Amino acid sequence: MEFAGKFPLLFGADMLAAVAFAVTGALVASRKGLDILGFMWLAILTGVGGGTLRDLVLDVPVFWVVEPAHVVACLLTAVVMFYVAPKVESRYRLVLWFDALGLAFVTVAGTVKGLDHGAGPLIAVVMGVVTASFGGIVRDVVGNEQSVILRREIYVLAALLGGSTYVILSTLVLDRIEAAVCAFVVTFVVRGLAIVFGWSMPSYYREPRPIDDPTRRDRK
Repeated sequence: MEFAGKFPLLFGADMLAAVAFAVTGALVASRKGLDILGFMWLAILTGVGGGTLRDLVLDVPVFWVVEPAHVVACLLTAVVMFYVAPKVESRYRLVLWFDALGLAFVTVAGTVKGLDHGAGPLIAVVMGVVTASFGGIVRDVVGNEQSVILRREIYVLAALLGGSTYVILSTLVLDRIEAAVCAFVVTFVVRGLAIVFGWSMPSYYREPRPIDDPTRRDRK
């Protein structure tokens, strides 16, 4: 537990994020009717996927290799969800809410680790966003689900606001713990409001070409 003692805030955020995202992976496995090994596989991929990419980009030891407790937590979560998830009626809704919870935790973890390892404020925020997004992308691709990133939902924006909140507050006015709590709340509330009210970002509108336009592919 040397890593936990050296970086307690980072360890705690990574662990909570791994469990929250592992739940979403297990819920997707439940929706697909997978066996317990499928639950474990999706739980681990989702739980540690984002943090793995973050550590590789930062060129630091991968967190779950240094401290395997995260993988153990994902496995235990998968086993519990194997028996609990089939009894849950609205599993997709739960995926969204646990995903929002994991998003908030991992945004904090990614941003904190970026700053702790010498990245500038902008790169630290990018690390928070990348860490928050990648685990869900892997889950949806492996689970053959439409990726939340490709839907018109406020997802990346929530991580961007949360990471920026941590960088600004920890640099100017608050200590690390208080700034992390504020960043978590901002990320979770923004994402939660988007889920409840169906908020989305404006999408690109491509004006249809005239029927006689020679570049139209459907022109006969």
